[in-house]
Amino acid sequence: MKAFLRALFVLVIVAAAIGGMLAYSIARRGLSTRTPPTAAEEIVARAMRRAATPAPVRSRTNPVEASEAVIAEGLEHFADHCAVCHANSGSGDTEIGRSLYPRTTDMRLAKTQQLSDGELFSIIENGVRLTGMPAWGNGTPEGERASWALVHFIRRLPRLTEEEIGRMEALNPKTAEAWRQDEEARRFLAGDDAKPAPAPAKPHKH
Repeated sequence: MKAFLRALFVLVIVAAAIGGMLAYSIARRGLSTRTPPTAAEEIVARAMRRAATPAPVRSRTNPVEASEAVIAEGLEHFADHCAVCHANSGSGDTEIGRSLYPRTTDMRLAKTQQLSDGELFSIIENGVRLTGMPAWGNGTPEGERASWALVHFIRRLPRLTEEEIGRMEALNPKTAEAWRQDEEARRFLAGDDAKPAPAPAKPHKH
């Protein structure tokens, strides 16, 4: 009993110290997302993310068998849903990714690749609070299968080829400006002076 109380006391002291450091950091640096998180924030965030993932989920292995068709499905989903923040390569080097707090992680590196299948699945399905990571799960078996396919594709990110990245670029959602430029080029080539058609709304399915 004494050992338990001693361990609990130490845990409370450590938590208070970390909380104090975080409070001091916020008070000194403000709430701007332009500055990267401190090392203490990163440690706490990773620990909380792991603790928030139930052990049965964390220990799950991918139930979807890896195949080129599954990888292609994950590639298409990633290009359409994820690349705007994570980049097609998974580097996180995008306008949005660089502006989030914390910064969008480079998914090719060990901090992501060493996560278990279950942890990656949980992050995709449930999102991560107080970050820019949304929850993509929709509660259906089809949605879960899409998330597991994404897990397979995330494992592929460190080995992506230029050909695969080129395929993804063709699948990325287009901005209004990109639609306008494409429409102007089409009209020019067709000798058409008619008013350009509005950009079509691209459906987003999980």
